[in-house]
Amino acid sequence: MQKFSLPLLDRRGSEVSTRFGSFYSPEVAKLTPAAYSGEVISSAVDEFGDSLAVLTSFQREGVIIIDLVRKVAPQIPIVTLDTGRLPAATYEAIAMVEARYGCRVERVLPDPAEVEAMVSAHGADLFRDSVPQRMLCCNVRKVRPLTRRMASTKAYFTGIRREQNEERGNVPLFERTGMPVKISPLADWTEAEVTQYTREHRLPLHPLYAEGYRSIGCDPCTRAVRAGEDERAGRWWWEDDASKECGIHFSPDGRAERTVDVLVRDLLLRTVTA
Repeated sequence: MQKFSLPLLDRRGSEVSTRFGSFYSPEVAKLTPAAYSGEVISSAVDEFGDSLAVLTSFQREGVIIIDLVRKVAPQIPIVTLDTGRLPAATYEAIAMVEARYGCRVERVLPDPAEVEAMVSAHGADLFRDSVPQRMLCCNVRKVRPLTRRMASTKAYFTGIRREQNEERGNVPLFERTGMPVKISPLADWTEAEVTQYTREHRLPLHPLYAEGYRSIGCDPCTRAVRAGEDERAGRWWWEDDASKECGIHFSPDGRAERTVDVLVRDLLLRTVTA
C-alpha cells in the first residue's frame, strides 16, 4: 500500500481533524475507499499505538473495520457491548468473526447492580415509556460500561457513516471533542461501497440482514426496515421525533439530557443505598 502523509482531506473533500492540522493531497481522490480507510487506521496506530480498540456490534461496517484493522495492527482488541438484551443472531455473528480471524471478542457487560436497580424502579421494558427512560436504559447498558472500559484507552474505531442518517451527516473521521478520541474510518463510505467490500472479501455477515434489518442493536429495540426508510429507521421506531442514537456517539437534546441525568443520579443513589 502506498503511504500518504496524514492529515488529509477525506475522499469527499471534508477536512480531517488530526493533531497535525490539515492539508490537501490530490492523491486522496484516487484512493479506493478501503485504501483511504487503511491510511486513516495507519495514522491512528502511529499516533495512539496499542492504546486503541475496535468497538463494534457486528454490523457490516463494524466487520469491515475489523477486517481493515487486522491488516494493519492485529493486536488491537475487538470490543462489543453485551447489553443483556442482544438478539441471539448477534452471538452467532460474534462466533463467525472469532472463527474468521482467530481472535477472542471482548464482551463488556453492564453493572449488574445498576441493571437491577433500573429494572426494579422502572421495569424491564422502560424504554417504551419515554425517550428519557429509553436513554436511561442505553446509559446503563451501553454508555456507562463503555466509559469504564475505555477509561485507559486513548482512542477507538467505530463503523459510523455520514450517510446512515441526518444525525450522523457531519461526523468527522477523528472526533477529538473528548477522550477517548473516536475514529470513524468509514465516515464517507456509501452503503453500496459497504456492501461491495463485504461481498468481495466474503466477510462474516450478521444473520439479521437476511431478514431485512439494516441497523442492528438490542433485540426489543430493533426491527427490519421498510422500503424507503433510512438505515436506522428500525431503531426505537416508536420514537417518531426522537434522535435515533443511544448516547454513545451523540448526546441527546438538552432537555432530554437533563432528564436522563436526573434518572441516572437517582439510579446510582439506589445502588449505593441498596
